[in-house]
Amino acid sequence: MSNIKINRALVSVFNKDGLEDVIKCLSRHEVELISTGGTQAFINNLGIECTAVEDLTAYPSILGGRVKTLHPSIFGGILTRRDNQEDKNQCEMYDISPIDLVIVDLYPFVDTVKNGGTTEEIIEKIDIGGVSLIRAAAKNHKDVVIISAKDGYAELTKILDSQNGETTLEQRKQFAKKAFAVTAQYDTAISRYFAQGSLDTDEGLTLSFGQSESLRYGENPHQKGEFYGDIRERFDFIQGKQLSYNNLLDVDTAVHLVEEFDDPTCAILKHNTPCGIASRATALEAYTTAFSCDPVSAFGGIIVINREVTKEIAEEIDKLFFEVLIAPAYTQEALDIFGKREKRIILLDKKGRDDTVHSYRTILGGLLAQERDTRIETKDDLKVVTTKMPTKDEIDTMLFAMKVVKYCKSNAIVLAKEGQVLGAGYGQTSRVDALRHAIEKARAMGFDLQGAVLASDAFFPFSDCVEIADKAGVTAVIQPGGSIKDQLSIDYCNEHDMAMCFTGIRHFRH
Repeated sequence: MSNIKINRALVSVFNKDGLEDVIKCLSRHEVELISTGGTQAFINNLGIECTAVEDLTAYPSILGGRVKTLHPSIFGGILTRRDNQEDKNQCEMYDISPIDLVIVDLYPFVDTVKNGGTTEEIIEKIDIGGVSLIRAAAKNHKDVVIISAKDGYAELTKILDSQNGETTLEQRKQFAKKAFAVTAQYDTAISRYFAQGSLDTDEGLTLSFGQSESLRYGENPHQKGEFYGDIRERFDFIQGKQLSYNNLLDVDTAVHLVEEFDDPTCAILKHNTPCGIASRATALEAYTTAFSCDPVSAFGGIIVINREVTKEIAEEIDKLFFEVLIAPAYTQEALDIFGKREKRIILLDKKGRDDTVHSYRTILGGLLAQERDTRIETKDDLKVVTTKMPTKDEIDTMLFAMKVVKYCKSNAIVLAKEGQVLGAGYGQTSRVDALRHAIEKARAMGFDLQGAVLASDAFFPFSDCVEIADKAGVTAVIQPGGSIKDQLSIDYCNEHDMAMCFTGIRHFRH
């Protein structure tokens, strides 16, 4: 029979939030309750009768609470098949009564790790009995309802009140599906903790990103899209519509880019690529300078600033149509300005720095995994390979430009001067084309390239790029080096009074 009446339930939860309503619902439907320790006390305090697990198993909670429910009287009641005569006979022989509902949550392992718990505290938050109860009930969903987290309480209460204490097979199957997802995520968190950030494991790679959020669509309107994870761990949503698939890609690049800078910095991105970025003495100057890099491309872009957004900054940004604004703080006056157009997305960055270690991409039915490119070049990484030494200003600009080129699609070239991007070329199949595009962009925006610095994400196989850059006015070049023909570029720079530094660090971004 598809519909089953709940007569007997086991309830044992770590977090009691929201439990009162579902317990009262079960009492209304005359469900016999079985529980443990703190949960039993909670139920009794509601004035509702509850049988202790110890009374069924004839064993107390032992080993510091590690063993409470692991007993045939409990698991036999959950796993017995109601339509199996042999199961019935054995349950009668051992005095085991069926359990129709299991409400269990898991110890807060993830929170304990996040909150900096000791090794002993973390290990003790690896749930054994809870996971076993959830899996047993979910396995036997043909006869048993499993509620594996508090977000299922309201749904269960609604079902029982509307169906006179009964559930359908389809409802039980849906609860089981959620339950197996809960245990999968839990086991993944434990596995990742023991892996200690390593990708090199013989056991394979296990990932879990929690519940999904349906997006309006994917990259294009005809594609469905989902986001797996909790973006609210990083951001507070101040206002605006739901972030789209493309918004999320841009936001990810935006926050990773700006977190590389300590000075007041603003970046404007479009299609997952920076179209304007500048560092200045104040956040207002940083925004206006970043905007001047490419006002045309900035339209409809993503803006990120690493300082508080004040009224003065908001008044300038308000002149532009933008999709998303990200900052670590806002004055109330600034929010009042943005609030006049409610669809614009305003995010408050609570963390300011991403602590994720790896990045992943799906390919060919599989997964590529790598460490994130978090390397930031410093003055100590620069190896001057030319006769001419770069000036202090050129070195500062080199390091600035190298941070930006990391976030441009390869082949990538960035032209910069005095903490501002003048032009960028990216996503080209040849480095020469990327450079020519960067020069054309800078000239179209009216920038003077005389004295500019060039940053390249990878080496030059020939001297053609430095020659083109020289004729455009570039006086200093920063690149990884490593070509078998590096000397061609070095010789050209020496012959034309240009400075060039190698970093030994490539920044491909495909």
